Amino acid sequence: MSICIFVYQCTCMQVFTFGFVFTGHLRLVTRAIGRRRFASSTEEYAKRNYANNEAEYKTVIGSLTSQRRPYLLRDVYDDMMLDGVKPERDTFHSLIVGTMKGSRLQDAFFFRDEMKSMGLAPDVALFNFLISTCGKCKNSDQAIQLLEEMKRSEVKPTGQTYICLLNACASGGRLDRVYAIVRDMTAAGLGLNKFCYAGIITAHKNKTPLPDDTASKIFELVEQSKGWSSVEQTKDNAENIMLGISEEELYNLPTAEYIHRRGGFISRQLTVYHVAFHAYADLRTVEATERLLEMLEKDGKSPDVFILMQVMRCYLHAGDIDRGQKIFEDYMKSNRPPMIELYVTLAEGAMVGYTPRGMQLAQETLVNMNSRGFTLNVRMGNDLLLAASGEKTGGYTTANLIWDMMQARRLTPSLPAVQAYYNGLKEREIPEDDPRLMLVSRTLDNLRLRFGPGAGR
Repeated sequence: MSICIFVYQCTCMQVFTFGFVFTGHLRLVTRAIGRRRFASSTEEYAKRNYANNEAEYKTVIGSLTSQRRPYLLRDVYDDMMLDGVKPERDTFHSLIVGTMKGSRLQDAFFFRDEMKSMGLAPDVALFNFLISTCGKCKNSDQAIQLLEEMKRSEVKPTGQTYICLLNACASGGRLDRVYAIVRDMTAAGLGLNKFCYAGIITAHKNKTPLPDDTASKIFELVEQSKGWSSVEQTKDNAENIMLGISEEELYNLPTAEYIHRRGGFISRQLTVYHVAFHAYADLRTVEATERLLEMLEKDGKSPDVFILMQVMRCYLHAGDIDRGQKIFEDYMKSNRPPMIELYVTLAEGAMVGYTPRGMQLAQETLVNMNSRGFTLNVRMGNDLLLAASGEKTGGYTTANLIWDMMQARRLTPSLPAVQAYYNGLKEREIPEDDPRLMLVSRTLDNLRLRFGPGAGR
């Protein structure tokens, strides 16, 4: 069976196999029995079964991971067991990488335990993936426990392991743990590289309560980072490249999802600047952002597209629509390739505060983007729909526009986005038989039935 048909089948509440739905205890019983029993002919079996051996299952796992459908990986694994296909180490690595990319910590540890039950001891690469997943889920306690497990298992941590751990602790603002890891690295003879400084900056930004000197401390760290050194085994290794993992994704940096974009989107030499500008945008510190731009210019560097996005975010989230819009317009006049991310950043930022002018600018930006041939993906559509759905007054025009743009591409928003949009519609005086309201209501019911109340979060 083709991957496409497989994905279609898997998007139901359970995986359909040979006309049966294996759920609950029945799935466990069938899995314990071993291979599937069926009365179909060999030809029918070939048509209905989407994978027959480990290589084919690995292709399916890779496809689901690239499509950002990690919630289906457990079903694929169950089918492997039902088919009597024993996964080897690299298959488990692929499964855990899929859960890492999808931030599914429980599934990651499930696959780790399954791997150990089959006599395959986790290696350093797998521990790195698990620690990275802890970082994505802001669970530094579990990340520390994994390091202790490595020591008990006599698996030697590498430079990448320590940086994964540092950034995992940074995600929760655990400055104490971050600096303890820095001391351990120094004691082990490992210097700090740009990814270490990125993690330290993130830790300062995420610390709660936020100290008054956070902005100045981040500035100092950017200055200190200019003498960064290399750390043992921090370059992308062969397995990470084969699995499609960049160092930015392994360490959970804000540039991870953009790292493969072309057209001058990311300059990898500016990693520390990227994290600092991103932090200032989150903190809405305009003065610090402008000071950092001056430092960048003094270093003889020009802002790449990611940095321009963060400067726009900072101005817009601070309520300065004019300067945020000027960054966008200056870029569009610069003869550099237009980027959809800049349109989305302007539209989303303009909606902050839900002012009449901001909402109008958001609509105009989206219409202009669409006329240029750019189309939203699911993530962008979700973010915009969630933002627009918070509008309490007005005609809800921007939210309706975003919903229609996603419907035109047959994109189904996440449950939280649909729920927020539905709530906004219900707050308006809309008849119960309104076609839009009925469609949104059906979509919401289907998502609740399909994924449960926690889906999409």
